[in-house]
Amino acid sequence: MSGGRQPQLKVALLQDRDLGSVDANLRRIEARVAQAAQAGARLVLLQELHNGAYFCQQQEVCEFDRAEPIPGPSTQRLGALAAAHNMVIVASLFERRAAGLYHNTAVVLDSDGQIAGRYRKMHIPDDPGFMEKFYFTPGDLGFEPIDTAVGRLGVLVCWDQWYPEAARLMALAGADLLLYPTAIGWDPNDDAAEKRRQNDAWVISQRAHAVANGVPVLSCNRVGFEPSPSGAGIQFWGTSFVVGPQGEFLARAGDSEDELLLADVDLARSENVRRIWPFLRDRRIDAYGDLTRRFRSP
Repeated sequence: MSGGRQPQLKVALLQDRDLGSVDANLRRIEARVAQAAQAGARLVLLQELHNGAYFCQQQEVCEFDRAEPIPGPSTQRLGALAAAHNMVIVASLFERRAAGLYHNTAVVLDSDGQIAGRYRKMHIPDDPGFMEKFYFTPGDLGFEPIDTAVGRLGVLVCWDQWYPEAARLMALAGADLLLYPTAIGWDPNDDAAEKRRQNDAWVISQRAHAVANGVPVLSCNRVGFEPSPSGAGIQFWGTSFVVGPQGEFLARAGDSEDELLLADVDLARSENVRRIWPFLRDRRIDAYGDLTRRFRSP
């Protein structure tokens, strides 16, 4: 754990649905953050692209109008919110870096309201319903934790959650926690068994990051159905959760309702777990060179 921080940390995840406008979504966030602060939370994680609908279900040039600079109006509003409640907020924005250059960016607002840092999504999907390569340039800031008043945060975004390399690099750089703002859900045409397999895989993958690296993991997902003019739409499956460094559940949300999810995280447990499961000690870094190759042919 980073020096000088309290080992006990109350965290909040804001699982929500799109309310139809940036202002409506931010007003809901402001109300929920106030509730979280009243409950004693010092860290709040918002879902991916929380300001509006998940627009990546289609390829439309007009959707780029949703993007904004960082710093910009959303970071100003969320920064004021963080300062008012003396808490750290992890936000998720469509960043306009320059004309024709856009990122899917997580921004960390520290408890004084200032931007502590940002992370630009590194892994960009291109699947039916998730056409993100049309909108987002892959991140160029690497896997660098962000220092805050509550600890060193390893912030990653959605599709990054399938990659153990990303979680490992954040942990190796000293992250106290891993955080994933997320937008993932089911194709309504999938049957119940397929939906269960997909959701189980999503949860297992992130619990595995906690176990392999000996750190808590926070994953905050969208909820609710969002239609698509060109497809079946997406039923975002919610099920946001917090796990400890052995992958143990500390809190879980449901799959259909908006929810303020609270959990108490014991940051001191990470060192204790790493002492009994010394995975970092036993890594064979001398034999991992092929990890930098796309594929190793037989």
